[in-house]
Amino acid sequence: MFYFVIFIQTAINTGVGIGAILLAGECLQIMYSSLYPDGPLKLYEFIAMVTVVMIVLSQLPTFHSLRHINLASLFLSLGYTSIVVGACIHAGLSKNAPSRDYSLESSGSARVFSAFTSISIIAAIFGNGILPEIQATLAPPATGKMVKGLLMCYTVIVLTFYPAAVSGYWTFGNKSNSNIIKSLMPDEGPSLAPTWVLGLGVIFVLLQLFAIGLVYSQVAYEIMEKKSADVKQGMFSKRNLIPRLILRTLYMIFCGFMAAMLPFFGDINGVVGAVGFIPLDFVLPMLLYNMTYKPPRSSLTYWVNLSIMVVFSGAGLMGAFSSVRKLILDANKFKLFSSNVVD
Repeated sequence: MFYFVIFIQTAINTGVGIGAILLAGECLQIMYSSLYPDGPLKLYEFIAMVTVVMIVLSQLPTFHSLRHINLASLFLSLGYTSIVVGACIHAGLSKNAPSRDYSLESSGSARVFSAFTSISIIAAIFGNGILPEIQATLAPPATGKMVKGLLMCYTVIVLTFYPAAVSGYWTFGNKSNSNIIKSLMPDEGPSLAPTWVLGLGVIFVLLQLFAIGLVYSQVAYEIMEKKSADVKQGMFSKRNLIPRLILRTLYMIFCGFMAAMLPFFGDINGVVGAVGFIPLDFVLPMLLYNMTYKPPRSSLTYWVNLSIMVVFSGAGLMGAFSSVRKLILDANKFKLFSSNVVD
């Protein structure tokens, strides 16, 4: 069970790292395209630039080293959300407001698949706080730190994700892009908000994505370096420094390569949520509770936990199937190392 949890944790971290590098590369592409509309650089070249920066930043030695970056990340999230919400309201009320279509898909089966894909993406959004908390609470006392950390995490999620999602959908409807800045800067016609405001938003989210990539990659590094490091020698000794440089560099190169080769942001989120976050957040805790405390089978606690495991196992399986289905359908829209991110 322990190794299974470690496997899921590492897989999720890798998926988050790939998504962060992909979106950061897209942000650079947006800035470049606004300055040089006919410029020759492609998305994968911006992803390579982001990967190089991430390789350098990834050499911060420990999870504790990122505490100031985490604080900066919080303010960047709040700043980006404020900019996006204000820009969407401005665009929605302007005379150039885009046409909106809130209708659902016509096919019943398509709506069901889309619903389970959406559940998986939501699980990835709300579940992302669990991974740093697992790593940060390995040392006792775990309970108090876990509660404080998760309360802070979900407060920030409610203050950032929901306002941006609601305002973006209100303004653009079904045409809303997963990166709302792209919707506010359409390929045809003028920008739907002041250029300097959108430029500031792109810078905020770019810096935020660097922070996200660092935080989640650090969890994977600590798992890898438990095997490669010698705790009897110093953190900056040659024995520990060289393997750390090699492992972290190779890890970042792998994430950057996958982001450039398969630019599926929404689909990756769905798969990661279904395969990783739903089991880790909703199934394994109930299973481990029943295994550890062994409540009587006649007790309400046992059956509530069992019901949660069954329901969310089914949701995870359906979410995985629908997310992979969407990934296959979207594969027809792109070629390897495409210069456009597939939503």
